[in-house]
Amino acid sequence: MSAANIERRSAPGEIRAAGRRLTGYAAVFGVEARIGSIIESIAPHAFAASLTGGADILALSDHDPTRVLARTRTGSLKLVEDNKGLQFEFEVPATQAGNDVLALATRGDLGGMSFGFTLPPGGERRDGNRRTLLRVNLLEISTVSAWPAYEGTSVAARSQAPRLALALRYLDTV
Repeated sequence: MSAANIERRSAPGEIRAAGRRLTGYAAVFGVEARIGSIIESIAPHAFAASLTGGADILALSDHDPTRVLARTRTGSLKLVEDNKGLQFEFEVPATQAGNDVLALATRGDLGGMSFGFTLPPGGERRDGNRRTLLRVNLLEISTVSAWPAYEGTSVAARSQAPRLALALRYLDTV
């Protein structure tokens, strides 16, 4: 798969810092974003197959594969879908990329979150200039330093994320 085939979407979000743990939403459902002349939104459960399919999904800084922050294969990145969207949690590593992201999050300077994906056959619905992402092959989520496309995503640095922890414990039992 070439990098030219990967689509990326991002959105601004609320960013606060209080520890090395980043939590928030990499994508939210039902929010419209203008991508060129297209108005795009994400359907609920668009990420479900990626989350249960065993893919190694990365957390990056600004979609840069040389700035890995966490990954699902090692368990350092936790991802779950809830009614709002794609929720994430990871401990920021003590690397240059991690320290840079944490410093920006602490100051409130991160623009939001983003995700990179490809579309499987039948993964979208089009109606004129409207596009709905029904199913995506999620490759990565990213912190975004500048201007994201979708509104409503969020990232926060904090010491604990009880709601995500509860959701992850529930998923481990089913």
